[in-house]
Amino acid sequence: MPAAWVSGRRVLVIVPAWNEQASIGTTVSEIRACVPEADLLVVDDGSSDHTRQRAAEAGATVCSLPYNLGVGGAMRAGYRFALRNDYDIAVQIDADGQHDPRYVPTLVDRLSEADVVIGARFATADDPYKVRGPRRWAMVLLATVLSRLAHTRLTDVTSGFRVSNRRAISLFARHYPAEYLGDTVESLVIGARAGCVIRQEPVVMRPRMAGRASHSPVKAAVYLLRAVFALFLALVRDWPAQLDDSAGASTAPTPQPSATSEPPRARGVTAPEDRATEQVEP
Repeated sequence: MPAAWVSGRRVLVIVPAWNEQASIGTTVSEIRACVPEADLLVVDDGSSDHTRQRAAEAGATVCSLPYNLGVGGAMRAGYRFALRNDYDIAVQIDADGQHDPRYVPTLVDRLSEADVVIGARFATADDPYKVRGPRRWAMVLLATVLSRLAHTRLTDVTSGFRVSNRRAISLFARHYPAEYLGDTVESLVIGARAGCVIRQEPVVMRPRMAGRASHSPVKAAVYLLRAVFALFLALVRDWPAQLDDSAGASTAPTPQPSATSEPPRARGVTAPEDRATEQVEP
């Protein structure tokens, strides 16, 4: 029997991945164990390692992009897959293991009052995740501006852990940006300007499963400058002024996947058992 949080809705977990062979298998297995009611799509963003094979071996459906587009391009492909295959909810989870899929039901529950819900750091006083210096300054600046734009308190607008309903899926399938910070900051600007209701839910982020992020002073300063520039571009660009409800609305009953059914296929998407790699233009 499906869990109560699903409530008859079709859920797709989208995992953008680029050269994540060391962690993708564990990430896929954990997602499948924590949210077995959801379908799982890994968007292999032109990886040069064995990311695609490891994801398929772990049980994910894999969409292989012909070359690296960045997280934004990979997520746009994922949202288009979700829209074409009539999913009600899309969940974005990073491939590096930082996002705990046990939070997914809680985030989805918040969609009763929002179109997009962010799994956010810094939302509580006891959050263990600490960032200092220019990187933290950039995060505070971005959060302050986006909070005003979205008319709600946001503390972590660079979080890639988020859920979207069908209205937001329809918007992001057409307008999701691929530029630097576009998958986080600019996508929220687009959503807010189109009339999406944006909320956040406190989560605890985990360390990366493999590799390590660089936090040198020089790179932190560069991050600050790039973040400010990305925010400026997001604010001055001409994005949709309102959300098109007709694209995401449906009055017909939504078919539910059975316990033995396969996730839907789309051009360029291969199921785990497929041996040939197909490619898709996002």
